[in-house]
Amino acid sequence: MRTYLLLIGVAFITSYLLTPVLRAVGARFLPEDSVRKRDMHKRPTPKLGGVAIIGAIYLGLAMASRIPFLDGVFRNTEPVQGVAIALAVVLVMGVLDDLMDLKWWIKLIGQISIGLIIASHGIVIKALPVGSVHFDSQVARVAVTILLIVLIMNAINFMDGLDGLAAGVSAIGAATFFIYSYYLATRVDAEDYSNFSALLCAILLGATLGFLPHNFNPASIFMGESGVLAIGLLLAVSSIAVTGDVLGEDAFRFRNVPAYMPVILPAAVIMLPLLDLGLSVIRRMSRGQSPFHADQGHMHHRMVQGGHSEQTTVILMYLWAALCASGVMAFSLGNRRIVVPVYVAAIVFVGLATWWPKIGKATRS
Repeated sequence: MRTYLLLIGVAFITSYLLTPVLRAVGARFLPEDSVRKRDMHKRPTPKLGGVAIIGAIYLGLAMASRIPFLDGVFRNTEPVQGVAIALAVVLVMGVLDDLMDLKWWIKLIGQISIGLIIASHGIVIKALPVGSVHFDSQVARVAVTILLIVLIMNAINFMDGLDGLAAGVSAIGAATFFIYSYYLATRVDAEDYSNFSALLCAILLGATLGFLPHNFNPASIFMGESGVLAIGLLLAVSSIAVTGDVLGEDAFRFRNVPAYMPVILPAAVIMLPLLDLGLSVIRRMSRGQSPFHADQGHMHHRMVQGGHSEQTTVILMYLWAALCASGVMAFSLGNRRIVVPVYVAAIVFVGLATWWPKIGKATRS
């Protein structure tokens, strides 16, 4: 655990210190975006925050490769190389989008290319614990892997609508998935807790937490396209890799882990972004618009329109994300006699806080 805590700290400090540098670069050299009608911020704000997040991830991976404790992760360098190359593509495409506002189809091609890079370096979905579904065809494995990566990257992108929202929700997801991956590692070997998914989530947790103080309302910098794609990429790769751990050839080592965890937990970790993504697509297509047409119909927009401040909305979204992410682990691995009443009480509390403006308005009338 100390190794992972060290990497979290290194990624945090790197991201925290690098973000103001990128803010100055963005303000000095990038064109100043005008505030659009659908935007929630009131003044032009520099982007490029995602570059700081990616820089922290690269430094974390480089440092991890030198730590003997993690030799097991770097024994096969293919997955790590795939992540490094994919992050480079994310960096280039994200900065170009911040500069030129790329067309949606160009970004989609780029996202598919990122998925292909990951799959070509051995990180693919091999099976699902749903009716013993196995993907025997390599084409099917690659296709499902790319679909998952593109889906999660876009889900995080759709969540990036309020200051600090995407970074905070992603940090909560990374923390939850780190705990789960670390737990799995302890089931394999009591002496060796090294795990690829735990490593990625630890570094991502530090990088997003380091960026968050600069991005929380009122934000002095946005993460931009590079940030949301990098976060989505690492969350997707972590979920794919840990699914391979539990359902691969050595699955017998995890027989005390509920079989549905590798699929349910990743979905729960990004439940809010996925739900928002699905509702947005349905909403826009029902209006005859492109699914990629931006609007102010996201969940966080509706909460602000319903009477919450932007800061309160973000905090409430954090709480919902934490409940979704922690629920699967708590019900699967905890004492249900304790978990159930605590979880129900937490849902009631957060639910009342979320709908309080409407409740208050109804009681006053």
